[in-house]
Amino acid sequence: MKTLSLLISALTLTAPMAMAQTNHSTMDHSNMPMSDAQIEGAVHAKAIVNAIGDGTVNVSHEPIPEIGWPAMTMDMALTPDAVIDGVAQGDEVILMLIKGADGMYAVNAMMPE
Repeated sequence: MKTLSLLISALTLTAPMAMAQTNHSTMDHSNMPMSDAQIEGAVHAKAIVNAIGDGTVNVSHEPIPEIGWPAMTMDMALTPDAVIDGVAQGDEVILMLIKGADGMYAVNAMMPE
């Protein structure tokens, strides 16, 4: 029983990391005006787009364990060069978040899921 509990715990902790790595590997970063450091530090998450505003987006995202965020609905800033072409309200997307100099995360891309 102890071994089973440890195995379940290990799988629960590693599954989100494996999913984030898989999502990241499928994204094409070639047309994104980002530094190598920003690309390397990018965080990815699945989300549903609730609304797109002027410089912001409201999303309901899955947990983002890399930065300690639980699943939630929130407004997020879009970077000035955010790639969101073809994304509309209600779409399921993969968010690409980058951390700004102010320590806040912003959406740099939304790719249809």
